Amino acid sequence: DDRSRMRREKDMNKLMTTAALLTVAGVVIAAEGNFKLKQAPGVAQVQANCVACHSLDYIELNSRFLDRKGWEAEVTKMMKAFGAPVKEEDVPAIVDYLAKEYGKQ
Repeated sequence: DDRSRMRREKDMNKLMTTAALLTVAGVVIAAEGNFKLKQAPGVAQVQANCVACHSLDYIELNSRFLDRKGWEAEVTKMMKAFGAPVKEEDVPAIVDYLAKEYGKQ
């Protein structure tokens, strides 16, 4: 009957969506482990502060979009909007590092 067919289709859609999400999550997790920060002044502050909330590959993903002002805004957003526990004294070193090593060229 139509109700049974509709229920099977709905269940199949849920199953396919779940499978797709799990596949994407697996790819993201696998790729995440490959990213290494460039060694330069400020790298320790980035490692100490940024990984508390997100993986470091977030930096590389955003590097093509953000210049110095963009990185300043991003660090401020992380602290003010998301409550990231970034030490105030580390902010200049973090922004300098991100702008110099991962800033938009």
